Amino acid sequence: MKMNTNTSTKKNHQDFGKNPQSIRRTDNYKAEYVHSFVEKWDELIDWDARASSEGEFFIEELRRRGARKILDVATGTGFHSIRLLKAGFEVVSADGSPEMLAKAFATGREHGFILRTVQADWRWLNRDVHGKFDAVICLGNSFTHLFNEHDRRKALAEFYAVLRHDGILVLDQRNYDIILDEGFKSKHTYYYCGENVRAEPEYVDEGLARFRYEFTDGSNFHLNMFPLRKDYTRRLMFEVGFQTIRTVGDFEETYHQADPDFFIHLAEKRYENEPEKIAL
Repeated sequence: MKMNTNTSTKKNHQDFGKNPQSIRRTDNYKAEYVHSFVEKWDELIDWDARASSEGEFFIEELRRRGARKILDVATGTGFHSIRLLKAGFEVVSADGSPEMLAKAFATGREHGFILRTVQADWRWLNRDVHGKFDAVICLGNSFTHLFNEHDRRKALAEFYAVLRHDGILVLDQRNYDIILDEGFKSKHTYYYCGENVRAEPEYVDEGLARFRYEFTDGSNFHLNMFPLRKDYTRRLMFEVGFQTIRTVGDFEETYHQADPDFFIHLAEKRYENEPEKIAL
């Protein structure tokens, strides 16, 4: 796969217009992930710190179910795709942002892997991604880029369709309940672990969470996202067809509602009376 290395064609500045808070469209995420922002994204994540904080949580959950073939629908710069490849899984890495995919592909090569990358819009996922998977992972608070309920239902239905009959969807989100109800606070322990990068909401209402990302060189970027409430997300998953949904907070089984920075939903494509498949 040949990547475009002509930096003169790459966009480095975000443009939200005169009223940034009015930008509440699913399709806008492609314009938000400009080249200069993507190049700094790993400063925000801090791969080593994030790997340490989440441990083997996702790997163990997938292995416990005997999963082998994984579709990473929000691969970003490739963090989870590469971790799963190193753990021996077969991975297809998808993203709607061409800039993110190019970065992930380059990072994969640095780690000794040729990523199987696919640019795909979740709402038409099965048009671009073929075959069935044991698991779909949608991580990094990515599902909040969908701004209307029709898009969210369509994406979840596409995730459901691409899974084998006993597959699992692993989807995470910020704890927007606490942000909306009590204000923003974050331990910055589990997801955005970069010590010298600030990631905080600049504006929040029930239909928009506009986050500002400040880096050490003085640059700053924004993302407009939809603030998903936990129970709403679970209800959508159930209504689309997922019958068994388990939610944990910050990789812990037991938590107080207000405590986690992030929720992780594990939604299974099987009925409760079906025996669970456990890897031996």
